[in-house]
Amino acid sequence: MSESFWPDGYQACFNLSFDYDSNSALMWRAPHDIVAQSRGRFSPNVAIERILDMLDRMEIKATFFTPGWTIDQFTESCEEIISRGHEMGGHGYLHERLAEISQESQRGVFEKQKASFEKLGYKPEGFRAPYWLISDYTLGLIKEYGFKYDSDFMDSDMPYMLKQRGEDTGLVELPIEWLLDDWPHFETNRMNSKQVWDLWKPEWDGIHQLGRYFGLTCHPQCIGRISRLNMLEQLITDAKDKGDVWFATCKEVADWTRKKLA
Repeated sequence: MSESFWPDGYQACFNLSFDYDSNSALMWRAPHDIVAQSRGRFSPNVAIERILDMLDRMEIKATFFTPGWTIDQFTESCEEIISRGHEMGGHGYLHERLAEISQESQRGVFEKQKASFEKLGYKPEGFRAPYWLISDYTLGLIKEYGFKYDSDFMDSDMPYMLKQRGEDTGLVELPIEWLLDDWPHFETNRMNSKQVWDLWKPEWDGIHQLGRYFGLTCHPQCIGRISRLNMLEQLITDAKDKGDVWFATCKEVADWTRKKLA
């Protein structure tokens, strides 16, 4: 695809999303580890406000994929995300590994997720599976529950219309990549901000040169540590300085892709 894929005047797309897990994953896999759960609460206690302030300074909007548990437990922070003009997307209920549970259990997750968003008064259009783990059955539920785009596959660096075993799903896919996820670098490999900058900056430069899609996935409890957030702000500043970059939410990218390709 050429640079003309994007709206007029834009060379490339910079899409920033956050998986606002809070302590949902720990409630799923380690419900008795209260210290680990406290670390997840760094998100609503500190990181969300810090991130929202940074996004305001940069004058960009982002997408927050949020488990139902987070909505139910930390409702005010979710309301703040919406009030500042950002998008929210579905992300399971307790950060479940959907591909590893039964079809009945998967449906239960989608039902609980739906109820949480209904209590918030918000209808999400996009879905991202916890751990990026889905099955064919999960894709069916994504469609059944009214989502318009998915963000789980790693087979492109451009958005596209998703097929399931050769059949059109009607969903836009916003592809992801472990390279562009903060968690493995900062948490698994314990890299410092300079090391992660050295990974992300050349990838972004290459994406911009090619006129393609830069989809960055961050986690508030991870990227919200100030040295890391300062690095992210510098990356955004660098992209803004180019003057021809479309900073778009996932919904905006999905809507544009559907307009271009469907």
